[in-house]
Amino acid sequence: MINKDFFAALEDLEVEKGIKKEIFIEALQNALAAAYRKQYVGKNGKVEVKLNPEKGSIKFYAKRTVVAEVLDKDSEISLEDAREIKATAKIGDVLNEEFASKDFGRIAAQTAKQIIQQKLRETERSNTLTEFSDKENELMVGVVRKVEMKNVYLEIGSGAIEGLLLPQDQVLGERYNVNDKLKVYVKRIKNDGKNAQILVSRTAPGLVKRLFEEQVPEIRQGLVQVKAVSREPGQRTKMAIYSEDPKIDPVGACVGNKGVRVNAVVEELGGEKIDIILWSENPLEFIAKSLAPAPVVSVSGNESDKTAMVIVPDDKLSLAIGRDGQNARLAARLTGWKIDVKSESAAAKLNLLPEEQDSDEE
Repeated sequence: MINKDFFAALEDLEVEKGIKKEIFIEALQNALAAAYRKQYVGKNGKVEVKLNPEKGSIKFYAKRTVVAEVLDKDSEISLEDAREIKATAKIGDVLNEEFASKDFGRIAAQTAKQIIQQKLRETERSNTLTEFSDKENELMVGVVRKVEMKNVYLEIGSGAIEGLLLPQDQVLGERYNVNDKLKVYVKRIKNDGKNAQILVSRTAPGLVKRLFEEQVPEIRQGLVQVKAVSREPGQRTKMAIYSEDPKIDPVGACVGNKGVRVNAVVEELGGEKIDIILWSENPLEFIAKSLAPAPVVSVSGNESDKTAMVIVPDDKLSLAIGRDGQNARLAARLTGWKIDVKSESAAAKLNLLPEEQDSDEE
């Protein structure tokens, strides 16, 4: 098994797979040493294996320490016996004694096959990880291959690496079946040494951003910026956008002709509602816009603790707050401010209406 043809095959693998033959040789030496030690030398014995690619040869050495009194014949040798091998041997020396291997062909062939397969797998995994290392926070397409214990396993790319959709990254109500194609957001690459996985999500706000990038050329080109996204997966999303170019209508760009662009994203998200908000560098103005579709009468706020009071018409209070507080909650996440929404009548009772509004009413 270990001959010049074998070493030539390693050189071919080096060219084809990019794995240096020295890596195979070192791994094979260690594996053969472990195999022979286990079967022929004893549990305490030490074996060293040396492969010579130039000569196409392999040699086996038993390593034993020279001692005054032998207590373990597998790992020790008496001074008298040692001097028969090496005249200058002394206590404490470690002798390398070459020996002829038993059943060499079978063990070598089996071990070499295992090592080559292992190194090929490791290299493929390493290459795949390198390929995907810059894919974090990106949108990818996966095919569902298995659903097990609430986890969804996907084939991503060439299939050399597995995508994992954990329960917390799945949208409540979405069903995932084998062979389904899914667009997923890459959270991070996980490599524990044995297995490499891409942790993906269908719930991340970043998924919405990437889906709009896919549909809106202006976002891909940097003409329209996605400033922030807040999301309750499967229900509703708010996305704040902005453009420095006054000639561009960022909201119109995201909506598309007859809503074609936003509808494509909504369809991919299973009908999730999407509010597209125009971002403003004025935080109070941004807060007012974030509560859309509810109209806002006034906004006041405290920059130091990022708290805001928003007053809305009485008949729009429920719209501003939203079902179970969802609209106000998403607006707060989008802006980063704590938002207190009050109706005009409630604000009037608490003397919270702006001064100009009080004078108008008089």
